Amino acid sequence: MAVENPDLTVDWLVVGAGAAGMTGAVVAHQSGGSVLVVEKEAVYGGTTAKSGGVAWIPANHRQAEVGVRDSVDEGYAYLKALIGDSVSDARIRAYATRASEMLCFMSTHSHVSYSALPRYMDYYEHLPGYKPGGRSMDNAPIDLRRLGADAGTIRLGHYDGLLLPFNVTVEEGQALQEMNARAYLTGLRLLLRYLLDIPARWKRQRDNRLTLGPALVARLRLSLQDRGIPLWLNAPVRELVRDGSRVCGALVEKEGKVQRVEARRGVLLATGGFSHNAALRQRYQRAPIGDKWTAAAPGATGDAVTMGTRIGAALGFMECAWWSPTYTIPDGRVLALIAGKSNPGSIMVNRQGRRFANEAQPYEDLVKAQYQSEARGEGAIPCYLVFDATYRGKYAVGHLKPGKVERDAGIPRENFTSGLLTKADTLEELADKLQIDGAALSQTVADFNHHARRGEDPGFGRGATQHDRYYADRTVSPNPSLGPLETPPYYALRCDPGDLDTKGGLLCDEYARVMDTGGKVIEGLYAAGNASAAVMGNTYPGAGATIGSAMTFAYIAARHAFAGDEQEST
Repeated sequence: MAVENPDLTVDWLVVGAGAAGMTGAVVAHQSGGSVLVVEKEAVYGGTTAKSGGVAWIPANHRQAEVGVRDSVDEGYAYLKALIGDSVSDARIRAYATRASEMLCFMSTHSHVSYSALPRYMDYYEHLPGYKPGGRSMDNAPIDLRRLGADAGTIRLGHYDGLLLPFNVTVEEGQALQEMNARAYLTGLRLLLRYLLDIPARWKRQRDNRLTLGPALVARLRLSLQDRGIPLWLNAPVRELVRDGSRVCGALVEKEGKVQRVEARRGVLLATGGFSHNAALRQRYQRAPIGDKWTAAAPGATGDAVTMGTRIGAALGFMECAWWSPTYTIPDGRVLALIAGKSNPGSIMVNRQGRRFANEAQPYEDLVKAQYQSEARGEGAIPCYLVFDATYRGKYAVGHLKPGKVERDAGIPRENFTSGLLTKADTLEELADKLQIDGAALSQTVADFNHHARRGEDPGFGRGATQHDRYYADRTVSPNPSLGPLETPPYYALRCDPGDLDTKGGLLCDEYARVMDTGGKVIEGLYAAGNASAAVMGNTYPGAGATIGSAMTFAYIAARHAFAGDEQEST
């Protein structure tokens, strides 16, 4: 079975150069295969490069270093309790079993380097198998200059000019957020390192110490370099090629010419989700929806869905996304609001001027609550994060520095004139500017303040879980997530029901093989990452579930294609 008259023959063709695609490429090459990676955009990294780069890996080999005890069975129990029967048991078990195997493999055979985060907890502490830390992992920084010429084509710039001139890891960011003596020492150390990089400062370059998602992408790209694995940019796949029912290659456009690429062991689709495909979103997802509120990379247009359905592939979880509140800054960048919504002195309100959810709960659940409020006719899209001058002075919110670091006069005026940020001397005036019910807003704040002073939130239970308190202010008691809004002026940040990318895609089995609508395997075709229907279903177990599952099923796919290792997932 082969492509007729191929222009190029490889063992493994990978479509997409994010975490899933490049992981699958490394594993296939280490298994003895010849590999080609193709990426339709002019830069590599995809949505991974816009992310925090965290990977959620149960029972990983680094947990013992931070005093966490975990097991595959506990990871499986937690996932099963959360996901239920919406995903096959075999697929859930494959992730719980093989995520740690993948990490060991990549730690040995690539530049990927992760450490366990001891305080970054799973999101649902009431479930069996929950861990208060250690499963979410932070990848190590790397110097951009190690990539040589490929440093010029990595996706960068999403956070340029926001908050800090230098990059920080997850642990460093958490330390800085606490705004105590340790935070100032951490900030000073990072600033000195940045300033003492004299060659970069002389050339006015961005910080060459990459962290978070860009660091993971750079480490994977360096791993491809070491192995001589070619990466074609500006090379979209136009069509999958079959020999009978088996996928045996693809038509790839390169430099304006279509190349017939034969893939003897298979094709891995790792093209991301369909966040930037308004038609698909409006067809499958809850209104109001479009392609403007997502933090995903521009290339997430549903290519895997389009190519897969042409040959009869089944789809799953198309109504779902990795939801997170987002907001759009004046230059058009869409940012996820992960931190900031949990700090005391803030609430979220709909256009009736009322709270509709626990603001500090996991970001996926907050957006689901926002849609529910909208469906009840309460006008929650957009909603507003409302906070007072005390909050403004002490905390960063999104891209805005704390007031004690940057006064309002230093905030670019477009933030206010665009309607993103609103400021007023009274709550009534703020409501008038937002065109929401002023009396309701004032009463909402009064009720919230009454309970917040006692550390209580009887309406929504904010601050009751370890997750709620993680991004809050630990110096505030009795509840680090609760404090009154009572110091003018008052502010409001407009928030949309956004996402990190969609979850829906090609339905796969436990070996990442794509299934057809009749429930049979499409031989030679694999999918991982957001190109596939998420193993997490309509849930979000913990920080890094996106990247952890993407890398794990890319690993499983390559191992299966080259070793037929069906017994290893049991």
